[in-house]
Amino acid sequence: MAKTPKDDSKPKAAKKKAPKKAAAKKEVNETDLNISVDGGAATDTPTQPESQTPPQSQTPNEEQVSSEPMLNVLAQYTKDMSFENPNAPDSLKSGQTPPEVAIDLRIGRQIGENDNIEISILIKAQAMRGDKVVFIAELDYAGLFAIQNVNMEQIQPLMMIECPRILFPYARKILADMTQDGGHLPIMLDMPDFASMYREEMMRRGQEQSLN
Repeated sequence: MAKTPKDDSKPKAAKKKAPKKAAAKKEVNETDLNISVDGGAATDTPTQPESQTPPQSQTPNEEQVSSEPMLNVLAQYTKDMSFENPNAPDSLKSGQTPPEVAIDLRIGRQIGENDNIEISILIKAQAMRGDKVVFIAELDYAGLFAIQNVNMEQIQPLMMIECPRILFPYARKILADMTQDGGHLPIMLDMPDFASMYREEMMRRGQEQSLN
């Protein structure tokens, strides 16, 4: 007796199980993803084919980057410092009136090699008690700066305002340590208004030119 052939429709029923396997593939391990972090938020970024390169318009323009104004500190150093304590130890005795301290602060500048600019802060502190000198502290603290892509109208304020602002905290610490090491109270200077100093200097030069 011949066997009845199998019904070809049965395999179709088996194919209905395939979606279950496909659903299982949705559980992807986090380590299999290329996750980039931008500002604390993680986003999935699929890997682009090598042929898909960013448009040229999105790359930074090298000429624009190189033409940005730049102010770099190449070096900072003490050029000269001195401390005179002529009447010690008598001037250090307790119970005396505090001395009167006069501060003289000036800004110096000099063009060096490769158009680098040396800016210096010159500070002189002289303490007097009556007609007697208590101490004299002098400091010449300087920095070497490279200024690029700046026009002539901007380079003067940079040299006379921004560069001294960078140098002053270091010069103030040296002066405070110097006077303290001399047995006196440390001199703690406030940040000068370099912008006002620059404006006064420009006004003084303008008056001199008008007289000439």
